[in-house]
Amino acid sequence: MKVLVVGSGGREHALCWKAAQSPLLTQLYAAPGNPGMAELAECIPWDGDVHRLAEWADQEGIELTLVGPEAPLVEGIADAFMARGLRIFGPTQQAAMIEGSKAFAKDLMARFGIPTARYKTFSDVLDALSYLEAAGAPIVVKDSGLAAGKGVTVATSLQQAKQAAMNILSGAERGEIVVEEFLQGPEVTVLAVTDGVTIRPLLPSQDHKRLLDGDAGPMTGGMGAICPYPLPPGMLEEVEARVLRPLVQGLRAEGIVYKGVIYAGLMLTEEGPKVLEFNARFGDPECQAILPLLRTDLIELALAVVEGRLHELSLEWQPRASVCVVMAAPGYPQDPHKGLPLRLPSRPPQDVLYFQAGTRRTPQGLVTQGGRVLNVVGLGDTLAQALERAYTGVAAVEFPQALYRRDIGQKAYRP
Repeated sequence: MKVLVVGSGGREHALCWKAAQSPLLTQLYAAPGNPGMAELAECIPWDGDVHRLAEWADQEGIELTLVGPEAPLVEGIADAFMARGLRIFGPTQQAAMIEGSKAFAKDLMARFGIPTARYKTFSDVLDALSYLEAAGAPIVVKDSGLAAGKGVTVATSLQQAKQAAMNILSGAERGEIVVEEFLQGPEVTVLAVTDGVTIRPLLPSQDHKRLLDGDAGPMTGGMGAICPYPLPPGMLEEVEARVLRPLVQGLRAEGIVYKGVIYAGLMLTEEGPKVLEFNARFGDPECQAILPLLRTDLIELALAVVEGRLHELSLEWQPRASVCVVMAAPGYPQDPHKGLPLRLPSRPPQDVLYFQAGTRRTPQGLVTQGGRVLNVVGLGDTLAQALERAYTGVAAVEFPQALYRRDIGQKAYRP
């Protein structure tokens, strides 16, 4: 089977790595890919035009496409492929609006009775500032549109909240913000696959959004993840019943059949789990921590979703733990430095995987090309062992300027 993976980050490298293990695979392509993906797939130049890629896939006889990033989904890549009769693992443009517009997603949650923070939506800066003045801090200000995981400000002061609102609403292209009440509790990610009827939750995980140790510094696209996160007994079933099922069934009742991955970012509050955000794809870096534990064939899983027969498939998992540590370029997330050399070990340490993200190959070797450069995944029989192996993997990389957190997993691990 000819398979195409869309994207160029660490998540897509992990998708290629997992897809390459399938006996169903005959040829793997990546658009546009990265140097790590190029070791597994034929990389295809792509300028981001979803219709042009659909035309190429049709001509090439691509039999299944796996979409990694959110932007092509929100732009309608699934619709463009399906219009040509091509199988694609990812929601339609209409369904992907659960990520494309936080305001849309919050309104859905209100209609479907999904627990979430109280909120207001604004497109006028004066209205927003007036509301913030009355509400006070702490409070959360979110860019309603796509912001690569960096559009959320958890404001601890009124001035910080107002500045975040003005940054989004006062530009030449006026945006939209969602202002939410501040919630407290552990943050957890629950991903699930669905064919629009059947839902199969994946192992729970925990992302680490802030740049620095101790959850300090600016928001990023994610600096690391652990899997599985030790949810309280019965919590995963509660999330499926109160969050995932109402979303899928509610969308279906409104004529939207959601097929693909649902990302539920949750806060485990004293009142129970509440949704912080929905995304329409695998999390990055959660995907890099989850896929190494998945025993089920990724291509078989994607086909079951696309063909509406997920009820025939049960997911199987390795009874192990996984830790992903992100190594980023200096200057990330504001202005990451490009062209810095890095070198991976010729043989990875035991139970260590390297998934490349912002890299570029030169005659002299790998150099940095983006903010989050490398994902180092450690596997172990316990979380403690996975943590040790992940940081052993980090130490084996020659990248002296790298930024990375040294406390990934510590919120969940208590020795």
